Amino acid sequence: MLRYAFKQVDVFAEQAFKGNPVAVILGADGLSDDQMAAIARWTNLSETTFVLKPTDPSADYRVRIFTTVRELPFAGHPTLGTCHAWLEAGGVPRGEEILQECGIGKVRIRRLADRLAFTAPPLLASGALPAGQVDAICTALGIDAQDVMDAQQVDNGAGWVALRLSSPELVLRITPDYGRLGHVPVGIFAAWPATSESGIAEFEARAFIAGDAVPEDPVTGSLMAGIAQWLRHDPQAPDGYIVNQGRMLGRAGRIHVDQQGEDIWISGQTHTLVDGVLSIPLMG
Repeated sequence: MLRYAFKQVDVFAEQAFKGNPVAVILGADGLSDDQMAAIARWTNLSETTFVLKPTDPSADYRVRIFTTVRELPFAGHPTLGTCHAWLEAGGVPRGEEILQECGIGKVRIRRLADRLAFTAPPLLASGALPAGQVDAICTALGIDAQDVMDAQQVDNGAGWVALRLSSPELVLRITPDYGRLGHVPVGIFAAWPATSESGIAEFEARAFIAGDAVPEDPVTGSLMAGIAQWLRHDPQAPDGYIVNQGRMLGRAGRIHVDQQGEDIWISGQTHTLVDGVLSIPLMG
């Protein structure tokens, strides 16, 4: 029987069971690709991560990220959840920041007072979406093209495209036709009206991934990192804001976005809710 330390971490929520869970298997160097994929299918979460020894000597650890159907070079809530699990298990970073090695390279992570934060990686694909693709997505979402204020590629490893819609109420009303949505992950978002009470801008967002075991992702750090890279070129966009996500799934995700110089930091709270051992029978 092979035994691996296992944690399930709730990410991007201030209350337990209100964020996006990620399964983290520590010390996973002995697992094969097929075993990792099988474990990810079994956990049946949006992502499962495997912590390995780094191949880059400057990194603190390496992570591989699996959905139920494929491996991802990068994902947001798995980045924070994996870092949380690694630190909790006794991981000691080489410097003040934690350096995570993953499929897109190294990602910087910081410990804040009550949150972890990662730097939004550069976009692998950006720019306006073709009108035909926007029309097809609108059909799948059941909205009119006039409800779309802008639409961009925001791919930082997960393949996201994003639509900025006319109102947060519309974001919350949508019921996607996943059969029409295709295999490109689609994010939608809109700004809430400014209020003097909160003092910070807030957005509402949702994320759809047709074909995955979790077709609507509860809280999505990679999408928000991609959107933040897009909005940094919008002179009307705030330097700091909060994204709410997951309401339609009974979650209460809160993603903090802050631009500091050339860096965009994506942060949220992380909580271990399952802490145990994963046992894998030896196959004779």
